[in-house]
Amino acid sequence: MVSVATVLALTLCPQEARAGESPRASDDAPLSGRANEIRFERSELTIATARGAHRFRVELALRPEQQRQGLQHRPFLAEDAGMLFVYDQPGPISMWMLNTLIPLDMIFIGANGRIVNIAERTRPKSLVTIPSAGPALAVLEVLGGTSARLGIRPGERVIHPLLVER
Repeated sequence: MVSVATVLALTLCPQEARAGESPRASDDAPLSGRANEIRFERSELTIATARGAHRFRVELALRPEQQRQGLQHRPFLAEDAGMLFVYDQPGPISMWMLNTLIPLDMIFIGANGRIVNIAERTRPKSLVTIPSAGPALAVLEVLGGTSARLGIRPGERVIHPLLVER
């Protein structure tokens, strides 16, 4: 049985709960909301769906402090923006919405780049954990309702240089 402390540790610091990842340099300002001390690298990502390709400008949450911060305290997020959390190894991932002011869609992505599951329109400021439905390597957070609006579904492919099959 998993303890509450373990769940909170995985949720608060999911990267630190796994094998250590070497720090990566980043010096770009956030694409959304307000600026803060933690900086995120920027990148582009594509989701290939039955309706076509959908491109997003994403901030990369690669280091533990970036993953702890995530999209907290941001008052808005552009429709074509998001944050990509990438981990060293696939495994169960749990997220939450502590201090997140806007609803998000959380798209859990497997090691093969395919969408494992989607948590749509998550509730702002909630402490409820939101788990992957299976082993995941990454999570893409986008504005709540984006998955439904664009027809994004489990099984579809997410294309990004950090999401190469492992």
